[in-house]
Amino acid sequence: MPSIEVGATVEDSPAALPSVDWSRAGATSWIWGDDYDRRYVLTRSFEAKGNRAVLRATSDNGMQVRLNGRPVATSETWEEPVVVDVSEQLRSGENELSVTVSNAGGIAAFVAQLALIGDDGTEFVVTDDSWSARPAGNDAAPAAAVRIVDRLGSGPWGNVFANGGSANRLRDLFVVRAGFAVERLYQVPRDEQGSWVAITFDPRGRLIVSDQEGKGLYRVTPPALDSDEPTRVEKIDLPITAAQGLLYAFDALYVSVNGGPGSGLYRVTDENDDDRFDRVEKLAEFRGGGEHGPHALRLSPDGERIVVICGNHTQPVPLDSSRISTDWDEDLLLPRNWDANGHAAGILAPGGWIAETDPQGKQWTMHSIGYRNPYDMDFNADGELFAYDADMEWDLGTPWYRPTRVVHATSGSEFGWRSGTGKWPVWYEDSLPPAVDIGPGSPVGVAFGYGTRFPAKYQRALFICDWTFGTMYAIHLTPNGSSYDAVKEEFVSRTPLPLTDVAVGPDGALYFTVGGRGTQSELYRIRYVGDESTAAVDPRDEAGSAERAARRRLEALHRAEAPAQALDEIWSSLGSDDRFLRYAARIALEFQPVDRWRERLSNESDPSTVVSAVVALARVGKPIDLGIAQASLLKLDLDAMSVDQRLAWDRALQLVFIRLGAPEEDDRLIWLDRLDGRFPADDDRENRELIQLLTYLGSETVAAKGLELLQREKRTEGPDLEELIARNRGYGGAIAAMLAAHPDLEQLHAAFVLRNARVGWTAERRVAYFRWFEKARAWSGGASYQGFLTKIDQDAYQNATDAERLAVEALGARTPYRAAERPAAEGPGRDWTVEQVLAEAGDELRGRDYEKGRRAFAAANCVSCHRFLGDGGATGPDLTQSAGRFGLKDMVEAIVEPSKVISDQYRAMVIETADGVTVSGRIVSETESTLVVLLDPQDSSKVMEIAKEDIVASEPSPVSLMPADLLDTLNRDEVLDLLAFVLSRGDAGAPMFRK
Repeated sequence: MPSIEVGATVEDSPAALPSVDWSRAGATSWIWGDDYDRRYVLTRSFEAKGNRAVLRATSDNGMQVRLNGRPVATSETWEEPVVVDVSEQLRSGENELSVTVSNAGGIAAFVAQLALIGDDGTEFVVTDDSWSARPAGNDAAPAAAVRIVDRLGSGPWGNVFANGGSANRLRDLFVVRAGFAVERLYQVPRDEQGSWVAITFDPRGRLIVSDQEGKGLYRVTPPALDSDEPTRVEKIDLPITAAQGLLYAFDALYVSVNGGPGSGLYRVTDENDDDRFDRVEKLAEFRGGGEHGPHALRLSPDGERIVVICGNHTQPVPLDSSRISTDWDEDLLLPRNWDANGHAAGILAPGGWIAETDPQGKQWTMHSIGYRNPYDMDFNADGELFAYDADMEWDLGTPWYRPTRVVHATSGSEFGWRSGTGKWPVWYEDSLPPAVDIGPGSPVGVAFGYGTRFPAKYQRALFICDWTFGTMYAIHLTPNGSSYDAVKEEFVSRTPLPLTDVAVGPDGALYFTVGGRGTQSELYRIRYVGDESTAAVDPRDEAGSAERAARRRLEALHRAEAPAQALDEIWSSLGSDDRFLRYAARIALEFQPVDRWRERLSNESDPSTVVSAVVALARVGKPIDLGIAQASLLKLDLDAMSVDQRLAWDRALQLVFIRLGAPEEDDRLIWLDRLDGRFPADDDRENRELIQLLTYLGSETVAAKGLELLQREKRTEGPDLEELIARNRGYGGAIAAMLAAHPDLEQLHAAFVLRNARVGWTAERRVAYFRWFEKARAWSGGASYQGFLTKIDQDAYQNATDAERLAVEALGARTPYRAAERPAAEGPGRDWTVEQVLAEAGDELRGRDYEKGRRAFAAANCVSCHRFLGDGGATGPDLTQSAGRFGLKDMVEAIVEPSKVISDQYRAMVIETADGVTVSGRIVSETESTLVVLLDPQDSSKVMEIAKEDIVASEPSPVSLMPADLLDTLNRDEVLDLLAFVLSRGDAGAPMFRK
């Protein structure tokens, strides 16, 4: 596949070719076989005298191009021709260009121009009547003359090469590390085999793959390295599909089904040993599904158990044991705000989770909790588990935003995801920090590089895949104490590259798939062709082995009725400077009866040991322990402690109040006296915890001091996303706009906490507080940012006194955000169909009007539900990056026929209640007893709560919440301008806007 090395400039890429005067190519035609509905192999032989060649080509709808049997280009989007350097595949003398073409309905056609560059000038090979055609998949069929469909420049496509392909030079161009090559093995026929999202290898070196929806499972035999053999794909003829986790173990295929026949853990076996699966068993039910449902499977390091990872909309399975106390809770000192757009409202701890089970799926043990939506995980050579968790992109620009992250998922670990504003910061003592933050994205497949024939560095790397930004990272881990430090390295990327899964093949190559959400799916492999040694290395780490062994001894005590004689070892590690060791000791202490160690806490003086023990006491003790917990913390000298120790102390005190109860009045005054002098502190983290504690305790000074924080001009820098922005102009442009007006996170946190404060205010202070919102609304954030501000404003207003409210209103300090009025369409409209829009578009997405496209986007009411370039609603998907995943045809179908493909993230449900009422809407939150249903996608406040006991029937709606007539008020130019606006990703300088 065409590629450049990471770090190269555009000028270094294959796009920087000698200038080709394409006007000399001569008469060129659109060609096909006799039947538009059939797939063909179109072939042309030619002589070549030079050693350089450039191909430009496109097909309505799909093509796979080979030169002398070697893949050189693929496309599913005729509107964006590929332009590729094929010099490597060119031979001196006789050559053959062959193209497998396919159509998705309607008229079909292929066009190509090949420039052969020699010392004596440039010759051209073009599509014309000299080509031959034979049906694809039938090598014995005789070749026939091609059908001339139209000349280049005519028909519905116009001159598709009008811009010389300049707008697409970097599209489909892989950016890879030096010495690596990417090879496409298979383009998935979407209508037959779906969109592949999960892969694994069987013992014979064949891939098992699954469609995300209902197209089933397939067995794939990839060709040997350097072979011209085709990739063989066989349907697994069993009623199972929608796998988001696949594992071959115990002579069976284990399948984590997300939807399809019903979410759960399944086992697929070959009962008669004929190399064909013939039996499906459901071993366990998973209560939850969708994109935050059950995901990947792994075999435990001892080869005896299956490990399952699930997103936060999946309820834990019935447990036989747990490595962490199952009395998990939100553990928030002050009220949280749910997401302003309703996402995951009502979803409570433990959030996403990792559990393990036996081969029969009978006995289940909880291993790790507190995730948002971790898709995949893998064990390193030392048996340590690492998982890749998701961010909540709507939180961008808020203190509770957490980037996608790789975590070391140790026994009993908790990573602190809580819904809405409730996400724990990384310094909370009752949680563990990430190994490395990745940034915005959508985590999918994960695999260590063990078994690859790569240089040593990459054999040991953890490869993680990001669907949104089309990037595979290599994560390099270094032992640090009983855990690891990690750094990320961009390994391979492309636009578009919606990665879904990754696996190491027995041939030493790294295999990966792209697809998901119904997009075009492909299978690739990466191999090393450079000069470094690829000799196998021992991937185990000698460094840190003693510390990890000490941690594992403590983790062995993460079970009920651990022996009493272990208490000394546990206690000696509670004060360790190694956070993972300290955490493992504290979890082990929680499994010891409190009566064994309560008195020991009373006599302890080491600050870190006291804090760890108080955290444990708060989590597993009883209200009667409130006194000893408070006394243990009060006796410590905070001035003699480090900032990190004081942060742990602050969190321990919060947990005491949350779990064991509020302090008596005398104790409350003691705590206020102890805390008030520390606030404000020099450390922002300390201020975040102190302002919460003081607000909770009813401080008379916290309002005045908190207002000081609102006046501090200490703008918090946003995340370092420069490389991301440079790579993805569309989505990156939206993020750049946010970073240009990034909120001050410390001010926002202070305002968020102060909304709860009811004392210490004056009218002047209230006015100053509400006037701060004018500044905050000028900042930019994720899709929920403005909604969060509105809710903070509403909460604070509700907690104000009547006199304070009057002052705020009278002085004009409270001005809620108002969206701009929607413009009217120019019209006249028509009942647009997909075919009509595509026919009108043709080659007309050039010379379009950017501002009119923006206006049409609003006039068609797209802006009410869809965010674009940092503005708009959030009940539908953000469309800023959609051009990176969808071509013109996909985009038009999604707008005109929205019910054709509906993401389960936005699917409506039809619910019938016992009293005969039928409700249709999107479920935005679910508890054990109720559902909350969004009734109007244009107004997220219009919801209905339904008791589950009143529901008699519920099924997915075949009709999208998005109306099918959104374009019908627009005239032809408005439609084309709108499409250009979206497909340009909001870039006013895009070629389609050039006059």
